[in-house]
Order: sequence, then structure tokens, then C-alpha cells
Amino acid sequence: HEAPRPLTHTHTCDTMKRNKAVTSSRRKNRKAHFTAPSSVRRIIMSSPLSPELRQKYKVRSLPIRKHDEVRVVRGQYKGEGKVITCYRKKYVVHIERITRERANQMPVPVGIHPSNCVITKIRMDKDRKSILDRKNRETKQDKGKFSEADVGVAMADVD
Repeated sequence: HEAPRPLTHTHTCDTMKRNKAVTSSRRKNRKAHFTAPSSVRRIIMSSPLSPELRQKYKVRSLPIRKHDEVRVVRGQYKGEGKVITCYRKKYVVHIERITRERANQMPVPVGIHPSNCVITKIRMDKDRKSILDRKNRETKQDKGKFSEADVGVAMADVD
């Protein structure tokens, strides 16, 4: 009879899975990432806020958008500039003055992934304001929490 076959698939996660409804399969996660709709890509294309903005708004990161001012902090194209386009199909943003020359000496924008950028100035409008209010960490801490005084008053009415 033949020898036992070697295992072709080994589970590489070292921690136990928490949620049965969410897959930890590399293959399925890659498929979900590369076939994601534009609405999901917007969230994936988030950038951290600069320390000053983080302190001001109590928010760590935001989905990047056109006209935000960013600083590229990783890679060979480090520098600052304004976002010209958010190219969701390719998961990159184009930033003004970050270009390279093609063979015919035409400058073309270089795609930078938003995770390699830090937002230094936010283009503010009512939608962005509502997102910041919703994500604000300080208002979240007290949300839905009852103090002992509130519980004591409520429990007195139970009898």
C-alpha cells in the first residue's frame, strides 16, 4: 500500500477564530478585497489623521477624498500635496506634484496607497462633519452608560 500523503494545506492562524460567520481563508479574503464594490473600497481607502487633527477631532482615521491635503510618509515619493483623484478601481490616490515621466517625457501621476499617507488638512463639508461627530471618541465613551446614581434612582422605582 502507498505512503500517507503530506498535508498540502496547513492552518497558519495562531489564534483561535472568534466569529464563525467571518472567514480567515486567504483565498476568500483576497477575492473579497479585489472584487469589493466602490462603497466598500471607500472605507478600505482610509488614511490616518495627523497628530494635530487627531487631537482636535478625537478621530484616528478617515476615508480619504479629493481636495484633502496629505503627507506621504512611506516610499520613494515622500512629500506633501493635495489629493487630485481617488482611483478606487486601483486602490490608489493621485497627489499633485507626485509624478513620473513616461518614455515620451509626459508626466503621469503616481498612484499612492492611502495607508502610506497622513491627512494634514481635511476638506470639510456637512457629510464630513457628521462622520467626524459620529466617530468622535470622547462622545462615544459616555454613550449608553449609566452612572450608579442613575441606576439607584431607577431601582428605587422598581418596588
